[in-house]
Amino acid sequence: MAKARITVIGAGLMGHGLAQVFALGGHDVAIYDSFAASLETVRDRIAANLRDLGDDPGAVERVRPIRDLAESLRDADYVVEAVSEDLPLKQKLFGEIEKHVRDDTILASNTSVIPITDIMRGLRHRARALGTHWWNPPFLVPLVEVIGTEWTAPSVIDQTMKLHSAVGKTPAHVKKDVPGFIGNRLQHALWREAISLVEHGICDAETVDTVIKAAFGRRLAVLGPLENADMVGTDLTLAIHKTVLPAIDSTPGPSLYLHKLVAGGRLGFKSGEGFRKWTPEQQAALRARVLQHLKKARESDA
Repeated sequence: MAKARITVIGAGLMGHGLAQVFALGGHDVAIYDSFAASLETVRDRIAANLRDLGDDPGAVERVRPIRDLAESLRDADYVVEAVSEDLPLKQKLFGEIEKHVRDDTILASNTSVIPITDIMRGLRHRARALGTHWWNPPFLVPLVEVIGTEWTAPSVIDQTMKLHSAVGKTPAHVKKDVPGFIGNRLQHALWREAISLVEHGICDAETVDTVIKAAFGRRLAVLGPLENADMVGTDLTLAIHKTVLPAIDSTPGPSLYLHKLVAGGRLGFKSGEGFRKWTPEQQAALRARVLQHLKKARESDA
């Protein structure tokens, strides 16, 4: 896939970012969306991103919006779906996609948590299907989790890993298809304990975030948890776990406190209050800080 014909299904928040990365990597990208409004603005959004990041503005010329699904898939070497996190929708979509591609076309689903096995089980040629979980925003966060199923051919995993590596991403092979893959399982294990600390009055939500950002969060970008465990010693890690792990929340489902927040209409930014209250100005400031941080991290990686 030195120069592949890529098709991205979905021109929304994730889809336009995927198209941008592949186009910037030199590939020809067809992009389809059933919503005309998303398709009409996709090149403008990509062009704006490229200008903002100082990337090659000509990359947008390699992105071709197409309103007909079958036409967008014609001669595709690699297809990636980036639609809503809706299992029946994804299953139906891949059933339709398979009608219009070659038998050797690689089919990928960009999903955050849905098992790829569930999405792809209805396909005729399941050996060429897999998952690729990109992180938002896809043009700033380097990781792409590559998830095979029991049917996925090793050569398909290999080609997909190489394709993403060549466009500057950091592919991580998820060897077993489990809900949430690797990243979201780790992230939400942390979130579960964070919610529990607030729920049980140990601290408030702002303190949870402060402790993470001002302590181990500072080093996470350069020191992973298992590197850290080896650094301090597995014997010390074992001793700590004997004391701490029995006290950590292990509820096998969502917190009752989280259920109460949602039932009470405290939906976070969208309602102005979740675990904390948020004014429109505070929301905008936090989004800007996150974006600026990711841009600086991208610059330091270059």
